Order: sequence, then structure tokens, then C-alpha cells
Amino acid sequence: MQAICKALIGIAMLVIATSVSAQTPTSKNAGASPRLLTPQNSVILLIDHQPQMAFAAQSMDTQLLVNNVTGLAKAAKVFKVPTILTTVASKTFSGPIFAPVHAVFPEQTPIDRTTMNSWEDKRVVEAVQQTGRKKVVIAALWTEVCLATAGLSALDDGYEVYVVTDASAGVTKEAHEMAIQRLIQAGAVPMTWLQVMLEWQRDWARQETYDAVMTVAKEHGGGYGLGINYAKTMLGEHASEASAVKK
Repeated sequence: MQAICKALIGIAMLVIATSVSAQTPTSKNAGASPRLLTPQNSVILLIDHQPQMAFAAQSMDTQLLVNNVTGLAKAAKVFKVPTILTTVASKTFSGPIFAPVHAVFPEQTPIDRTTMNSWEDKRVVEAVQQTGRKKVVIAALWTEVCLATAGLSALDDGYEVYVVTDASAGVTKEAHEMAIQRLIQAGAVPMTWLQVMLEWQRDWARQETYDAVMTVAKEHGGGYGLGINYAKTMLGEHASEASAVKK
């Protein structure tokens, strides 16, 4: 009987120890998930943000689309994230890349393709490969064609794909939503452009990018940008999410 009691006590202690161990957080990345985007692990691929493609993209307001993709482009510039611009038939059919986006990268000539799937153009794939980064953040027109085909192809090539849903648009809301669902089922991660920027910033104490991020948010962040303007106006320019750590 005494032996049985000791055995039961031993089992109970093992269960408790296992439970405590399971509840104790362990991290190899200083508390941050390796799933998160950083300026060092990601590359941006902007596909076919052109007038002809935007004319038929009815899943979201066109001006909002331009605003969002421009905000994403500016965020990439702030964090020095490699950004690849690509167009389709820009001289013969679809027109130039959105002017506000090109203005962010005036030195860059977009890769102009004939393929609907940009991943079937070796120049695009090589440009991604040259960055040495495995997290590919993609926004495109149209969602159901250029985003879906490139995203699925990149996934099959072993990349982690993040699709920026509000910097992409389809010919209908259903077309956009079904394409996003298809990508998610295949393993892609849906994000919004503001989410991407704030995930790169991560800590308001990172002063080297703080002011630039606030500027992008004020220019393209909608209600969030209005809130920043309000806080700065009412509380003064010293108002900051990082004020608690300032000395």
C-alpha cells in the first residue's frame, strides 16, 4: 500500500512539473515570434499597380487603393526594405505604375512583363532571390490573377508569403475574397498595409524610424492619421507613444 501511495505521489508531481513547464514561456527570439516581419527578413513585391488594371478593380475604392499601396511603398522606403516593382505591358496597354508609388522609388524602373503570373518571369524571381530573404510581402492587381498566381508560385518555391489585402483589388469583391481564401488555404498570411508598417516598427522607442512612421501614418493612415494630428495639435509635438521611455 505504501509503495502504491509513493507511486501515485510521484505521478502527481510529474504531472504538476509538466504543467508548469508547459506554462513557462520559452523564446529563442527575445520574446518575438519568428513569424513576425522585420525590416531585415522581408522583401516587398508590388505587382501591376497600373491605370488599366485599376479601372476594372471594383472590390475597393480606387483612391483608397492608391492611398494604401502608396503608404505601403513609403513604409518600405522608411525601413529600407528591398522593394521590387513590376508592371505588365506598360507601354502598349496597361500604362505606367501609379505616379505616387513611382515617386517613392524614382530611381527604379519597374520590371515590365508579358506574363500574368510575375513568378513566370525569371527577372522577378531573380530579383527576389538576390535579396536573400524568405518572407515575401506581395500586393497586386488583380487579386484573383496576379496576386494569386505569384503567391501560390512563391509558396511552392519555399517562400513565406504575406499578402497585403488592402493594397490589392479584384474585379469584384467576390473575386478578391475567393482569391484571398485560396491563398490562405495554401499557406499565405493575409495582412493590411498599416499592419505591415507597424510590425516593422514594433517598438515606439525605435527613434530612428519613429518620426518617419508617424508621417506615413498621418498621410495615409485615415482615422489613425487624424488621431496623430489631433494628439500633436492638442498635446504638442512632444506627444509620443515612446514618451514613457524618454529621458
